[in-house]
Amino acid sequence: MARLATIVFVIFFAGVSLSAPVRIKDLVEFDGVRGNDLVGYGLVVGLNGTGDGIRNAPFTEEIMSNILERLGVNVTGEQFRPRNVAAVFVTAALPPFSRAGSQIDITVSAIGDASSLLGGTLVMTPLNAADGQIYAVAQGTVIAGGISAEGEAATEIQGVPTSGVIPSGARVEREVEFDFADLDTVRLALRTPDFTTAGLIETAINATLSRPVARMIDPGTVVVNVAATGAASPAHAMGRIENIPVEPQRRARVVVDQRSGTIVLGEDVRISRVAVSQGNLTLRIDETPLVIQPNPFSPGETVVVPRTAAEIEEEPGIGLAEIPDGTSLSQVIAGLNALGVSPRDMIDILKSIKAAGALHAEFIVR
Repeated sequence: MARLATIVFVIFFAGVSLSAPVRIKDLVEFDGVRGNDLVGYGLVVGLNGTGDGIRNAPFTEEIMSNILERLGVNVTGEQFRPRNVAAVFVTAALPPFSRAGSQIDITVSAIGDASSLLGGTLVMTPLNAADGQIYAVAQGTVIAGGISAEGEAATEIQGVPTSGVIPSGARVEREVEFDFADLDTVRLALRTPDFTTAGLIETAINATLSRPVARMIDPGTVVVNVAATGAASPAHAMGRIENIPVEPQRRARVVVDQRSGTIVLGEDVRISRVAVSQGNLTLRIDETPLVIQPNPFSPGETVVVPRTAAEIEEEPGIGLAEIPDGTSLSQVIAGLNALGVSPRDMIDILKSIKAAGALHAEFIVR
């Protein structure tokens, strides 16, 4: 049975809502205040027979040989067939202004055919940045996020046991060279570039400090003159600026996820005057083939005669409806929910309204 659904629509009155103030630190990234990604290649040992098969993952044997030789064990020409080791990638993010000796969290992921990292221990693994330098060294017991159980004829897996984390599993050995105290100006990079929001940040900073220290360069950048703020250092200046509240302005946007039926929309989404009609069309096709057989001991052959019954039924729907200019989409969605319209039907409705040019917002489908 195939079901063809068209559009449903309902009228609602527009509402008014005000955006809440947001701190500048939640809207921008400060120049130079950023993390760095780290990656390393290591070995997890101590697994209970759930490690890599050396025949299918020869790189595991290679790294294991290298580690043993660095520890003074000569294994040249030896054949390894253990099932308690696994080759892994180790990833981490080096936070800004991390100092030597501080600890960071790491993620460990199997790259071979290991079935689980549960209970394993990561052997000392250097972590490199994009410049090829070692900035941290990782080691510790892996906390896997899944469970794996298997028998002779069945296997049951919940979660992802081939990936895990080690809290505070890496120690910073090298600091990123960046002298924040020597900056004369600091750029504030907006996470969501917008001319209006950048202008509001500039105005709020100048009004709070009672002097023209901030200047908008483009919709994504506001430059602050540190010397003009009167602060003792750039750190003191940013400490005063980052907590200034601003009411950001964002582009009207509607985001829908067709797989889950999720609809997310901004408060500024508006719909122009439009009229839409709805009706449900149901198509039913039933196949009941008839088998005709010859009489016993008589010449002939069995014949299958197709028999098809097709029916088209149009269910009563909502008739032609109209909405005035400026109606908010949030109220339309609330009304559709009150009518019991499914989220997937709502997505089709929004697509049709957007195609008609009546939905004034950026429409994103995922």
